[in-house]
Amino acid sequence: MHTDRPPAMSGRLIAIDDPADERLTVFRLSERRLTNRAAKRDDAGAGLFLAEGDLVVERAVRAGCVPWLGLADARRVPPVADRLLAGGADVYVGGERVRQMVTGLGLPHPIVALFHRPPRPSPGELMQRCRRLVVVEGVDNPANVGSIVRNAAALGWDGMLLDSSSADPLARRALRVAMGTAFDLPHARTDQLLDELRGAVMQLVALTPSASAIDIAAVPAADRRAVLIGSERAGLSDELLALATPVRIPIVAGVDSLNAAAAAAIACYALA
Repeated sequence: MHTDRPPAMSGRLIAIDDPADERLTVFRLSERRLTNRAAKRDDAGAGLFLAEGDLVVERAVRAGCVPWLGLADARRVPPVADRLLAGGADVYVGGERVRQMVTGLGLPHPIVALFHRPPRPSPGELMQRCRRLVVVEGVDNPANVGSIVRNAAALGWDGMLLDSSSADPLARRALRVAMGTAFDLPHARTDQLLDELRGAVMQLVALTPSASAIDIAAVPAADRRAVLIGSERAGLSDELLALATPVRIPIVAGVDSLNAAAAAAIACYALA
């Protein structure tokens, strides 16, 4: 998708009354059209992401993300729209019907905005600077990834490393669940997760429901630590489990495992 346009000192506030107006088409684009696979692999930042709600939009602006376009409530334009305009982005304003039709939400947010995706650290850079790192393998549900991000950020962890099959922390749903905390938790992506972790100079702790794993309360202290979280269906791969210390969260008999996000929250608290 072509997103270049001439630079402007400030954006414009533009009223739109027709939900079919072609200028609003970009807000209906799927995740894949906002950011294709190649763009997601680009650490320098490529493609766009959509932030929904004044809190998430405000946090994106505060984190230095560059706005491209906004859509706001014409009756009560949120104050953060001024930040978008100052950043050179136009902001369309419309009534509830326009915003419902465009965003597909029954109760539309007072503002949504498209931003250029920011650059991110490489896996090596992230691992070098983090003391507490969350590592995610095969978690393809954006809501789970968003919740893991929110939990890790809230509990003081430094970063998040994801494999290429996990959901994008800047995906629309992930950002909504994380309430914009993805901008406070640096993340990196890799299609060579095992190789990256082999060279890690930190304690690797792998969450697993296996009865033979160490109780999480008995994990030895460590100055630098990474907690590994796998998918709810398959868990962590055998290769990652072999690389790390298997650790379990005690649960009652008859329940096979916890939701990935819930397990991450407990682990981030217990191992912080």
